Amino acid sequence: MLEKLLKWDRDTFVYLNGLGIEEYDIFWSTVTNISTWIPLFILFLILFFLKFPKKEALYMFFTVLGLAVFITLITHITKISVARLRPNNTEEINTLIRILKSPTDYSFFSGHASSSFSITTLIVLFLRKKAKWAVLFFIWPVVFTLSRIYVGVHYPFDILVGTIVGVLSGVLFFRLYQRFIAPDSRSVRL
Repeated sequence: MLEKLLKWDRDTFVYLNGLGIEEYDIFWSTVTNISTWIPLFILFLILFFLKFPKKEALYMFFTVLGLAVFITLITHITKISVARLRPNNTEEINTLIRILKSPTDYSFFSGHASSSFSITTLIVLFLRKKAKWAVLFFIWPVVFTLSRIYVGVHYPFDILVGTIVGVLSGVLFFRLYQRFIAPDSRSVRL
């Protein structure tokens, strides 16, 4: 069963990666870099301070930072434990695919997916009552994670698991925030 799942994952990756068009390489290479999204992170911070009292905004900001550290550690430990080679480093397929980036660490699960979905989930949960349109922030992790297939460094299953871990981590940190950091705050209650 696992062998069939991994074969499907590999075949799906090769197919999706093969849909890439050279004219879009610069776009996807730019989208996949975390530094491209710094203005979005600044917007998150600005929204916290516009929508919430200063002290609450600071607590939210530090909760997001704590989540970022947590998800980075969980992702790193999992990658080392599972030790799945990235597609660009897998000899049986790396000649069949388009490779725009060449990281040498492991693939499972996607740190881009886990970090972007966790942070977005937490931020949307914080902002959902103050800015109903905040759900649009999920465009970022969707585009960000799809770029990983395009540039040749993650299988779909890496992204799917990273997404699930990210969303669950974002919800967990929101619950921790509600329970321990701002238990009396009316603005963050469900």
